[in-house]
Amino acid sequence: MSTYTTIKRLLPKGRCLILSGPFLWLLVFFLMPFIFVAKISVAEAELSIPPYTAMFDWIDGVLGIRVSINNFLWVLDDPLYVQAYLNSIKMAFFSTLFCLLLGYPMAYAIAKAPKEQQTVWLLLVLLPSWTSFLIRVYAWVGLLKNNGLINGLLMWLGIIDDPIQMINTNFAVYVGIVYSYLPFMVLPLYANLVKHDNALLEAAADLGAGHFTRLFRITLPLSINGIVAGSMLVFIPVVGEYVIPELLGGTETIMIGKVLWQEFFNNRDWPVASALALIMVFILIIPITLFHRFQNKEANL
Repeated sequence: MSTYTTIKRLLPKGRCLILSGPFLWLLVFFLMPFIFVAKISVAEAELSIPPYTAMFDWIDGVLGIRVSINNFLWVLDDPLYVQAYLNSIKMAFFSTLFCLLLGYPMAYAIAKAPKEQQTVWLLLVLLPSWTSFLIRVYAWVGLLKNNGLINGLLMWLGIIDDPIQMINTNFAVYVGIVYSYLPFMVLPLYANLVKHDNALLEAAADLGAGHFTRLFRITLPLSINGIVAGSMLVFIPVVGEYVIPELLGGTETIMIGKVLWQEFFNNRDWPVASALALIMVFILIIPITLFHRFQNKEANL
């Protein structure tokens, strides 16, 4: 038997062995917690430890199963929860749009920079991420508050007479989200743009196409996979964001992450909170599917 035949026979076993690690990891740290949350979501709140009813009970030798969909009906019927979902999707959409408008020129400039400079520019994009996420968000509190650095500078320059209310507003939440998630937009765009064939742009220039024509007719269509991948990397986590709305947003900034926290820890209504989490997962299935689809396309380029 030749060595090639031996390797060919052992390859499927080796592949299964290699893939078993990630699958086991997902099973333990994603699927099992998801099953626990789903189990709690069909229970009822109760003053006990844990604060919900058991799904299975054994009475007089009879196994009973208690499943309730009242939590899902309550969530979908309550205007507060519906508004929280709508606000989360709206803020995630506009935050993604702002990140795209800022991130695309940055990624394009990095991709067109000389090779020896690209690593430096990418390092500058990633450098803030080396600091704790919580510390970076707290820094914006000091910048945006009424007696903070930005208001102090504007008043010192004579541009304003009274402080501008920036903290505890949706504006502050947008600033914090765009600042925190901008690298997630820049990196996929750069990875796409750096692989473009410059010969296409040179041919278009020889045919008389201007800079903006080349950008919108060649570069932009070719970078659609990077745009979708970057947008999904921003949109998906922002929908469930908790820290930024809690620290920078006001009482009117209602996002599903804050509502989840309140239901779990303030109201101790774990079944309703679990139902909220499951509905959010179902809402994100579509963008997650799109992300994986375009990620596969990007990998095949």
